[in-house]
Amino acid sequence: MNTQLALVLLLLGAAIVMFAMNRPRMDVVALLMIVLLPFTGAVTVNQTLSGFSDGNIVLIAALFVIGEGLVRTGVARALGDWLTTKAGASETRLVALLMVVVCTLGATMSSTAVTAIFIPVALRMAQSTGSSPSRLMMPISVAALVSGMTTLIATAPNLVVNAELSRHLEATQAIDTTGFRFFTFLPFGAPILVIAVLYMLFARRFLPAATATATTSARPRLADWIERYGLKARESRLRVPAGSVLDGKPVAALDRGPARDLHVLAIERAARGGRRILCPTADVELAAGDILLVDRGHDAGAVSALQASFGLEELPLSGEYFRDRAQELGMAEVMVTADSDLVGSTVSKAQFRTRTGLTVIGLRRGDESLCERLVDEPLKIGDTLLVLGPWKAIARVRPADSGVVALEVASDVDEVLPVPGKAWQAVACLLLVVGLMIFGLVPNVQAALIGCILMGALGVIDMKGAYRAIDWKTIVLIVGMLPFSSALQATGGVDLMADGLMRIVGDMGNHAILAAIFLITATLGLFISNTATAVLMAPVAIAISADLKLSPYPFAMIVALGASTAFMTPVSSPVNTLVVTPGNYTFGDFVKVGVPLAVLVMIFCVIAVPIVLPFQP
Repeated sequence: MNTQLALVLLLLGAAIVMFAMNRPRMDVVALLMIVLLPFTGAVTVNQTLSGFSDGNIVLIAALFVIGEGLVRTGVARALGDWLTTKAGASETRLVALLMVVVCTLGATMSSTAVTAIFIPVALRMAQSTGSSPSRLMMPISVAALVSGMTTLIATAPNLVVNAELSRHLEATQAIDTTGFRFFTFLPFGAPILVIAVLYMLFARRFLPAATATATTSARPRLADWIERYGLKARESRLRVPAGSVLDGKPVAALDRGPARDLHVLAIERAARGGRRILCPTADVELAAGDILLVDRGHDAGAVSALQASFGLEELPLSGEYFRDRAQELGMAEVMVTADSDLVGSTVSKAQFRTRTGLTVIGLRRGDESLCERLVDEPLKIGDTLLVLGPWKAIARVRPADSGVVALEVASDVDEVLPVPGKAWQAVACLLLVVGLMIFGLVPNVQAALIGCILMGALGVIDMKGAYRAIDWKTIVLIVGMLPFSSALQATGGVDLMADGLMRIVGDMGNHAILAAIFLITATLGLFISNTATAVLMAPVAIAISADLKLSPYPFAMIVALGASTAFMTPVSSPVNTLVVTPGNYTFGDFVKVGVPLAVLVMIFCVIAVPIVLPFQP
């Protein structure tokens, strides 16, 4: 062993220890390696920084942006809603469908993002069906990890392994140097998903029986306030028919006559692709076809009087209305401050809705709730008002302008889509990118960049959102670990590790070698990120294939599949870490459920990989 190799291995060992301790952060460790590796003499400064210009790094960043477009437009949530409808009350069907949907979505976007999306979806489903969240959280993480075994772009380790494979093919002057295709992984990922679903349907009985209520947010939801303030019995929907005297009149026209004691909360107006919600300020002109959402308080006859006066048509209104409109309408509780100009005045006289764009629909003074004639009740210091209106108006509430301070905003705000109504544009961009990659019309990185540009042009995502969508921690981690591959190859470290592995299992046959590579890859993944594992193991596996004069494809594939088999500990992958708290899991839960599944996946891969990708080139 030469001095350069010893120094490289020393740095590699230090990186692994720091990764295992999670101190400092993984991206900081990667930056340290970028700085220190040139001092070994194995690589130059330019070589350690070359990862920032690597096409696969740009591709990974672009895929983060495309995945964010699917989240911002509600495509992922629509899948969750469909899942809730199809699953019904059956936990078995729920687990199976949940895993299939998560894996399908994860095939084209970040598995971490998919997991983050479906955690609240699963919590809502657990609450509505009475299931334990712990029986749903780990199936989500398993399916998200399996999604990395379905397509080339599903996870960063696949791209890292493919880049190393392509470099090897170019160095050996192979006829085809493109490496893996988009769906090369699917013959392995699809059966593994079936294995994982069947296994989790059995293994979920060994997970802790946490209750749904134990993991739900302490923040109130719209449903809580609807119940607390009795809104179900107070609201009505009235349509302005053609020829109505209100057609073309401002909302202020409703403040006279029988409508004086009614509150117009919102106006639904027809728009392209559906209906949009308007804030009912005094100067907004009404039009035929508009639907008024009104609060009648406790005067049941006020609505009938309003209908008779203006010829309005009453429409059905379910108790789920506010939740169905939660993308446009929100609620918040605000408090009248000591120096507010609202003190001693009324909501009506202070023109609260004109000032804030919000309608007062509830008033609480101490333990007493006042529901009648809210707009005419003189306000006092400390009064708590329940207000309704657009989320943007709620976000703009400031004491200096409105005279109130926001106490609590409904937790539904966390689920509001930044770009509603552009789901089909996001899906079209995704399909275009996938199509370009499948047919190889342009390089993968160029296809992904085309998709990003189209999403920006169509308004699916803006530049700020695109930069925020990129997980820079992951990018820096990959870039920082890539030089180890070059350093180990330059110093003979790759050949040394390959020779050592061959001496141990070389006489046992090719399948035993694949099993050993898979086992080492999966074991390293217990301590360091699966991306870093792929960086280290891909050149070793490919070097072994060269020594055996066998095709590099099955050896590279076994590394990629092993890197995604990170079921065994909560720190093996960010996907697992995300579900620990909502699932109320311990370290041992992952071990007892994840280890048997990893063994099943290894057995399948060792058998299936050489069948699909033969050893002989």
